[in-house]
Amino acid sequence: MPTASERLVWGFGDGSTMPVFDTPLGKVGAVICWENYLPLLRANMYAKGIEIYCAPTADARDSWIATVQHIAVEGRCFVLSCNQFNRRRDFPAEYTSAFGDDPDAVVTRGGSCIVDPFGNFLAGPNMEGEAILVAEIDRAQIVRGKYDLDVVGHYARPDIFQLHVDERPKRAVTITGADADRGDKSAEESSHFAAGSSE
Repeated sequence: MPTASERLVWGFGDGSTMPVFDTPLGKVGAVICWENYLPLLRANMYAKGIEIYCAPTADARDSWIATVQHIAVEGRCFVLSCNQFNRRRDFPAEYTSAFGDDPDAVVTRGGSCIVDPFGNFLAGPNMEGEAILVAEIDRAQIVRGKYDLDVVGHYARPDIFQLHVDERPKRAVTITGADADRGDKSAEESSHFAAGSSE
């Protein structure tokens, strides 16, 4: 779900757009930016067995760093979070900026990091400049972590809580009713009449 001005660029998906892919490196999926603050969406990803949880963001606050650590511990997965680092000079000079005109002023401070299933940083968070972060992961840590905390397994409390996820694709417009079901000429005439035609 795009937030605020992101709506100028991004649309939104539905339940069919939240896959976790089984790859030779492990089960990989992604939750974008503030969607990571949706606990039910996170639970859905954990239930799919996500092992490498990608969390790209535009949020460079300290609270984001705490969020990705929490996700790693909660989901017992590796979290890869990336954010851009840029300075005022990375944008056109004629672009009006609340950061002023100093070309060295930091506009977005980054914060990219790689976190293990126990909340430890394997790389980053990097707030020094542009960088490519690399870390070696041990997927056995996931098994060790879930031994004492599995939020969709032995810790889930299905006797009390259940999450229903609808992954069917959704169309913006769905027409239901007898005329729509018949799909015959009378349905077309009804639609024509409803549109305000006087013929």
